[in-house]
Amino acid sequence: MKTYLDCVPCFIRQAIDAARMATDDIAVHERVVRETLRLSWEMDYREPPARMAQLTHRLVKKLTGNPDPYRKAKEQFNRAALELYPELKRRVECAASPLDAALRLAAAGNIIDLGAASHVDQEKVWETIENSLRAPLFGGTAEQFARSLARAGRILYLADNAGEIVFDKLLIELLPREKVTVVVRGAPAINDATMDDAQMVGLTDLVEVIDTGSDAVGIFLDSCSAEFRQRLEEADLLISKGQANYETVTELDKPTWFLLCAKCPVVARDVGCAVGDFVLKPKCCGG
Repeated sequence: MKTYLDCVPCFIRQAIDAARMATDDIAVHERVVRETLRLSWEMDYREPPARMAQLTHRLVKKLTGNPDPYRKAKEQFNRAALELYPELKRRVECAASPLDAALRLAAAGNIIDLGAASHVDQEKVWETIENSLRAPLFGGTAEQFARSLARAGRILYLADNAGEIVFDKLLIELLPREKVTVVVRGAPAINDATMDDAQMVGLTDLVEVIDTGSDAVGIFLDSCSAEFRQRLEEADLLISKGQANYETVTELDKPTWFLLCAKCPVVARDVGCAVGDFVLKPKCCGG
């Protein structure tokens, strides 16, 4: 997916948000914005928006000296989602199709995205949960998804945000876990989940978890570790969570299920859905 002019205001907002998370120094905030404007001028717009996010957040960490500006926010979202987990698990278990319900809730969890919005509160999370259980899934069905899982030998589950990974647990618990490896970021990037977050919410007790070796919010092979690139090559199927993964994984030649909540008009347009839709979209996955 390429970058559009509509992405530029979001680049600036993300830079301001991250700078304010990292420091109270207004002079540093101003420098971050000026440098982000320079980066947006120099960027190759044929690349995905997630590339700019990688460059911007590297810049913020360098100028502020804060290696993980969103650390406290990630911990708060993890704790809040863990409090919701028993009720969400009950809803999955009581559903006519537990897999369908788990897919919907995993998509709903994608609302916890501080790259797409400056603030996400508990009311918004609950509203999204309730909507996800009523609204149609855009793109594919739980039955088609299950058939793809059955055919695959090795599955990589590309996780997205802290907090959201608790919602992912509901789905992962229903997958053939002996086939599944969850992938988190290799270094802090906005509020994306890292290995610390996976351990905090108990994902590492459920399945194998590895990281990309990269600080990108999506999957850029030029900054990923050799280990991750090898595991990607060996995978039969990808489950790609969230918008940044969508922006970058669409460039990979791999059977993939994209699972997200479309929060951005640019991404929604590329997917072919409406803003607010819950997406379960296959790429080269068969029927």
